Amino acid sequence: MNGAEILVKTAVESGVKLCFANAGTTELPIVAALDKIKGIRAVLGLFEGVCTGAADGYGRMTSTPAMALLHLGPGLANGIANLHNARRARSPVLTLIGEHATWHRQNDPPLAMDIEGLARAISPWVRTSLSPGTLSQDMAEAVRETALGRVSFLIAASDLQQAEMADAAVAGSPFAFDPVDGEAVERAARLLGGNRRTALILGGRALGERGLGEAARVRAAAGCDLLTDSFFPASMERGGPMPAVRRLPYFPESALDVLAPYTAAVLAGAHEPVTFFGYPGVPGRLLREGQERVSLCAGGQDEVAALRALADALDGPSAKGSGQDHSAAQHRPGLPSGRLTPEKVCLTLAALQPEGAIIVDEGLTTAFDYYGFSAGSPRHSLLTIAGGAIGYGMPCALGAALACPDRTVIDLQADGSALYTVQALWTEAREALPITTLICSNRSYRILEMELSRSGAGALGPAAKALTSLSPPAIDWVALGRGFGVASVAVDTVEGLAREMGRAFAEGGPHLIEMRL
Repeated sequence: MNGAEILVKTAVESGVKLCFANAGTTELPIVAALDKIKGIRAVLGLFEGVCTGAADGYGRMTSTPAMALLHLGPGLANGIANLHNARRARSPVLTLIGEHATWHRQNDPPLAMDIEGLARAISPWVRTSLSPGTLSQDMAEAVRETALGRVSFLIAASDLQQAEMADAAVAGSPFAFDPVDGEAVERAARLLGGNRRTALILGGRALGERGLGEAARVRAAAGCDLLTDSFFPASMERGGPMPAVRRLPYFPESALDVLAPYTAAVLAGAHEPVTFFGYPGVPGRLLREGQERVSLCAGGQDEVAALRALADALDGPSAKGSGQDHSAAQHRPGLPSGRLTPEKVCLTLAALQPEGAIIVDEGLTTAFDYYGFSAGSPRHSLLTIAGGAIGYGMPCALGAALACPDRTVIDLQADGSALYTVQALWTEAREALPITTLICSNRSYRILEMELSRSGAGALGPAAKALTSLSPPAIDWVALGRGFGVASVAVDTVEGLAREMGRAFAEGGPHLIEMRL
C-alpha cells in the first residue's frame, strides 16, 4: 500500500464518504487510490470554489465532512472564498491538498506557493505531513478536527503519496465533545429565570432539530424569545412543528431596535451579534453595554447538550409540551399573481415549496422577504450565506443534494453571485441531482446599489452604474443553463414561475428557472 492509499483508507475508516475534487498532477496518486480503496464517491467540480462550496453544503446537512481535494496553493486560492463561508458556518470540511515532491520544493517551481500560510487564514488546524509513516495519523486527526465544526487542512507531498509502505496501520479518529460547563448553565438559568425580558440567541447546532427542541423547552420554562445571532444563519430547521425563531435584520438600525427591549441574553452556539459592516455613527456590536449576557457553551462543547442541561435546570417541559408550533404548517401564504417582483418571488416559493425541501438562499436583496413568508411553510431546511462571500449558493445546493438525495433542493440564487461558481450547474447535470435553481435576474449587483444609497452617495453616476449593473449585455441564463446540460427556461410572471416549479419538482433532476424581474 502506498501513501495515497493509506490516506484514502484512513479517510474511509474515519467516516468520509464523498470527495469533491479538482485535482492536478500532485494529487494523481490520490485519484488512483480512490479506485483502489473503495468507499468514497468521487465528484468532479470544474472550479475549486465549486468543490469547497459543495463540501460546505454537504457538511451542513450531515454534520460529517466531505473531502475537498485541491491542487497546490493556486487551487486552494481558487477555493478559499467558500472555505471562508464554511468556517463562518462552522461546517465540517476536510481539505486535502497535494504539494510538490519534497525534493523539488527547493527548486521553486512555477506553482510553488506558501500553502500553509494561505490555509491559516481559514483554520488554526493546518498540517503538512512530514513522512509516509505519519500520513494515517495526520489524516485521522484532520477528520477528528472537523467534528468540532471546523475546516481542517492536510497537505501531502506527491513523493509521500507514492511511497510504498510494507506495514501500513490505519489510525483511528475517536471524538468526544468537552463536558457541558455546569457553571455557565447555572448562570444562564439565573439570567433567564428572573422577572425580565430575555432573549435566547441561537447559532450552530442549536438551530438544528434537536437544538430547537431543547430551545423550545427553555422558552416554555423561562418565557424568553428565540433569536438567531445573524441575518444569515448557516443552517436551520423551519416549518411544521419547529419553534419560530426570529431572525436578526440585515441592516443594523433595525437589528438594534429588535435587541433594544431585552435586558439580558443567553448565547447558545452563537456569537455575540455584530453588524455586517462598520457604519459611521452605528455601534458595531448590537448588544448594549448594559445588557447582561452569558455564553452557554464554548467551541469544544455540544450546544445541544448545553441547551438540554439548561432546560432541565429550568424544569422545562418535555419536548411534547414545549410549545412547539405544531399548527404553523397550516398557514403557508397564498399564491400571488401577475408580473414577478421580489416580494412575489418569495411568496411563490413559500407557497409552493414541497415538504422536506432544502432551501439554499443566496437570493440576497430579492430574497429579503422569504424568511418571514415561509414561517408557515411545511417542514424544511434553510441554508444561508453565513460568511457573506458570494458564490456559495450553487455549490452549496450541489453538496446538500448529494447529502440528501431523497429531498428536493431549491437554490434561490442572485444572478451576480451565481456567476462566481456557475460551473456547479455542470456537476448537477452530470450527477442528475434534484436541484431547482431560481435565478433572481435583476441584472445588477442590487445589494451594492442599496449600500451606496445608504451611504448618502446620492444618485449613481456613470462609474458607479458601470460597476453595479449587469447589462448590457443581458446574461442569457437559459442558454448558460442548457450549455451546462441543465433544463432551463425563463419566466416573468407568477403563473409562469408556478408552472415551471411544478414541472421541475415532478420531473426531478436539475432545472434552472430564470425569473426576470
